[in-house]
Amino acid sequence: MNMRVSTPIVCGDTQATAQAATQRLIALYEQLSPEHLATLDAYYASDAHFKDPFNDVRGVPAIAQVFAHMFATLDQPRFTVTQHIVQGDQAFLGWDFRFRLRRWRPQVEQCIHGATLVRFDAQGRVALHRDYWDAAQELYEKLPVLGGLMRWLRRSASATSTTKVPHAYRPSP
Repeated sequence: MNMRVSTPIVCGDTQATAQAATQRLIALYEQLSPEHLATLDAYYASDAHFKDPFNDVRGVPAIAQVFAHMFATLDQPRFTVTQHIVQGDQAFLGWDFRFRLRRWRPQVEQCIHGATLVRFDAQGRVALHRDYWDAAQELYEKLPVLGGLMRWLRRSASATSTTKVPHAYRPSP
């Protein structure tokens, strides 16, 4: 898939800049491939901060490495942005991330539902990228051995658990 890389957006209207930058970013994520990693500096500020449940890095080379690792360790990784909201200089993207694990059940497609908060600089490049997703439920619970433990922990900590908690809140009559 060939994706056109455009130059950064410069605009006096922060909302318009963020709207245009969000559309460009969605196109990048939905078409992301190893070949696109060399163009990340057109989308991310040179000192951008990227954080997800596994990584906390700064700078385009480090962000490119996070994506390169994804391509090196997963089969057929792809993002689908399902919704987005833009306000001021930031956007919130809801997404599905589909992939196959190479070492465990490679025939089964996995899906993680998550969201990303991005904040843009004046040129419409990402200055902050923060991913939010539940690593325990979306990933760990699907793994052998660890999955059973994670499901047990979730059930044990659930407010709807049938286990009686000795000091549970009881409203006054």
